[in-house]
Amino acid sequence: MPLNPTSVQLVATVLFALAIIHTFSTKYFQRLAQRQPAHSGIWHLLAEVEVVFGFWAMIFVVVMVAMAGGSEATAYVDSRNFTEPMFVFAIMVIAGTRPIVWLASRLVDGLARLLPWRNGLEFCFSVLALVPLLGSFITEPAAMTLAAMLLARRVYAVNISNKAKYALLGTLFVNVSIGGVMTPFAAPPVLMVAGKWNWDLAFMMANFGWKAALAVIVNTVLVVFVFRKELGQLPSAEQGTPTQPMPAWVVALHVLFLLGLVVFAHHPAMFMGIFLLFMGVATAYKQYQDRLILREGLLVAFFLAGLVVLGGQQQWWLQPLLMKMSPDAVFFGAAALTAITDNAALTYLGSLVEGLSDEFKYMLVAGAVAGGGLTVIANAPNPAGMSIVRRYFPDQTVNPLGLLAAALPPTLIAMAAFRLL
Repeated sequence: MPLNPTSVQLVATVLFALAIIHTFSTKYFQRLAQRQPAHSGIWHLLAEVEVVFGFWAMIFVVVMVAMAGGSEATAYVDSRNFTEPMFVFAIMVIAGTRPIVWLASRLVDGLARLLPWRNGLEFCFSVLALVPLLGSFITEPAAMTLAAMLLARRVYAVNISNKAKYALLGTLFVNVSIGGVMTPFAAPPVLMVAGKWNWDLAFMMANFGWKAALAVIVNTVLVVFVFRKELGQLPSAEQGTPTQPMPAWVVALHVLFLLGLVVFAHHPAMFMGIFLLFMGVATAYKQYQDRLILREGLLVAFFLAGLVVLGGQQQWWLQPLLMKMSPDAVFFGAAALTAITDNAALTYLGSLVEGLSDEFKYMLVAGAVAGGGLTVIANAPNPAGMSIVRRYFPDQTVNPLGLLAAALPPTLIAMAAFRLL
């Protein structure tokens, strides 16, 4: 495909680059809010990482109206598929309810009791290993929400060092990105290609699943070992965990809601209907609920929707770049490119090309999922985890460079597992 972009595509690419720069500059807007209290509201808004891509996508739509007309701009937005942002919002809210977190904490505690460590080490290992792998069945956004909430309540709420916070978050992002590849429906970059390339459950387990599981375990062992002194001093009783008795029928009903969303993940009319029914039940039985994370979920959905709008105009340069690479080069290229664009977008572009070798297909997906923890925009579930834990960081901001540095070691381990095994 020749590089002959339209003027609208060029504008979209410039705004996409500005959005990426914006994600690395949120602390600057925090400082502006302190210096200019009269306008602190708008600066605080622009300091929200989850607002960034939605904000720049809205600017793009306004510019597109001016350049191409309202009808063409509306037609373009209507042509975008917003199923994923809607799904992530719905499953975040349900996965973050007290009954689901209560059940997840019991599963984590059950695994922790089988481990030889105590005083927090076994808990961190269980959360960072078990929950991301569980994402292959309950989807990655649900796994990210559960793991982030468990870490927030037990670990981040305690006064651990910022270095440990970044290391745990980077490991979580990488483990969730690769932990969902045991099945063909849970990880967005796999889902984009599985149907067209006929990748079924047996194929995923044989070619991706066991390698991902090994990398998840190695990543978790390393981060727990490096920060064993801090994590080993965590209190044994889980802080913030719901202690009220939880009736079995309440837990079962919430699990059914969660499973309903997973089953109908690609049918927004169905899963949003299930979500609205859940909202009714949650309102009727408030005694079994904590505050629903509606605000966090909506912010994440806004972020992802913006990425869908802006990302849809990047095909003119991304696809030719990928197609010029050899299978080996595309593995490393996809891992690097996913840091500045959603990994599902990369694999989707690859799925549009006919005649790719099996090796090229594997390398493209393996590189995309391995690099899915490097930045907040690298993998669709990352903003969900970020929105839950960032209030425990200084200025309630996760430094993108700090996240990148923390995610790099587990990313290299994931790349080694997919490339060498």
